[in-house]
Amino acid sequence: MDLTSFTIKQAHQGLVNKEFSALELAKAYLNKIEKKDKEISAFLTVCDKSALLQAQKVDEKIARGDSIHVLAGIPIAVKDVIVVKDVKATAGSKILENYIAPYNATCIKKLKEKGAVIIGKTNMDEFAMGSSTERSAFFPTKNPHDLTRVPGGSSGGSAAAVAANMSGYALGSDTCGSIRQPASFCGVVGFKPTYGAVSRYGLIAMASSLDHIGPFTKTVQDCRIVFDAIKGKDDLDSTSAELPENDFSDFKIKGMKIGIPKEYFAEGIDEGVEKIVKNAIKKYEDLGAKIQEVSLPYGTDHALATYYIIMSCEVSANLARYDGIKYGHFTKKAKDLFDFYLKTRGEGFGDEVKRRIMLGTYALSSGYYEAYYLRAQKIRTLIKQDFERVFKEVDVLMTPVAPTPAFKLGEKMTDPLSMYLADIYMAAVSLAGLPGISVPCGKVDNLPVGLQIIGKYFEDNKIIKIAEFLETRA
Repeated sequence: MDLTSFTIKQAHQGLVNKEFSALELAKAYLNKIEKKDKEISAFLTVCDKSALLQAQKVDEKIARGDSIHVLAGIPIAVKDVIVVKDVKATAGSKILENYIAPYNATCIKKLKEKGAVIIGKTNMDEFAMGSSTERSAFFPTKNPHDLTRVPGGSSGGSAAAVAANMSGYALGSDTCGSIRQPASFCGVVGFKPTYGAVSRYGLIAMASSLDHIGPFTKTVQDCRIVFDAIKGKDDLDSTSAELPENDFSDFKIKGMKIGIPKEYFAEGIDEGVEKIVKNAIKKYEDLGAKIQEVSLPYGTDHALATYYIIMSCEVSANLARYDGIKYGHFTKKAKDLFDFYLKTRGEGFGDEVKRRIMLGTYALSSGYYEAYYLRAQKIRTLIKQDFERVFKEVDVLMTPVAPTPAFKLGEKMTDPLSMYLADIYMAAVSLAGLPGISVPCGKVDNLPVGLQIIGKYFEDNKIIKIAEFLETRA
């Protein structure tokens, strides 16, 4: 019996029925990491001792006859941009290489209260800036389905850990597809909630108005369990909010209107990806859903450029704190304070981070603010209005997650623009702050492909319910 192959629900049932202990479950995952992570490189830190202690506490509760939460004793991997008390939080960067977090993120606090077993911190593109997990300052992560290919990014370590059964589920962050794209590439479920549905307190900020925390899971049912555990308003995050009570459990596919943005199936999409995604949409049509072509002109033509200007400006502001004075890496070769700042940031940040800081600083500078940042914010409003107009006609939108399956390691590293284009179907959803889920829907040449389902604000449970229909009929 391979304990690591179980879903959250199956593992919970096994623990309750005393078929195995939480300690045995944790050890099974730690053994899997020891065997498989040498080739995949999904983890930056493995919390073996603390994981076994957490598992032991769950076993003690079960022995006493106490009821346990469905997540109690289930090992979780956490993207290294979310802080866990007394554990390294590097954000995939040399500038935070030895930083140990003094507190828990709100989502981690909630999961720990439910008895979750934190098994490790996962690799990522530095400060979440990348689409392949090759931009980590430490090492690239590989796709478990094909070790010559990327797992996607920036949450590639979390996606690969779940896909390779090295964790029961994982947390990632999504700023422009960084949950949805690696979920698609690795063949797991990845969910970006509505902006504000999950507290960002304890998430090392890249772009504050775009960052989201969400789960990677083996099934959509597991996704619902994790989302229910971490969602909700938090006094420590003023942008957080409560979701409406409706769980859409009685929602029917028959009569549902699905919008298909015509711009998302244009030139550039891989033929195999297009065919698989359209076949998945056809399954909903067979269940009685109505398919309707819609148009998102701003959300397609201008989303990527708008995203990269707004994101870079917020990066420039958020990363100013890494100056070597309060915490993190600092240079030992400086002549004066100005030289100290220059050398500390020059040594600590990688090329992609420097590129985005410079881009954002330029766009915010005097004489360029109105031409770039202000104009991008106006386009962002038009993108939101695009979605609001379309959602008056349809219940959800269905699109590809990415134009291709996982690409080869090193294939796009010398061409940043080519790498940025991997996010083309996800940027508008992030700018609008809408919920989006990637659910596996087939394979091209043995490489997974995901279907993206996009919903209205705070109808997170609705798109999870809709994704469940595809999973049960896959």
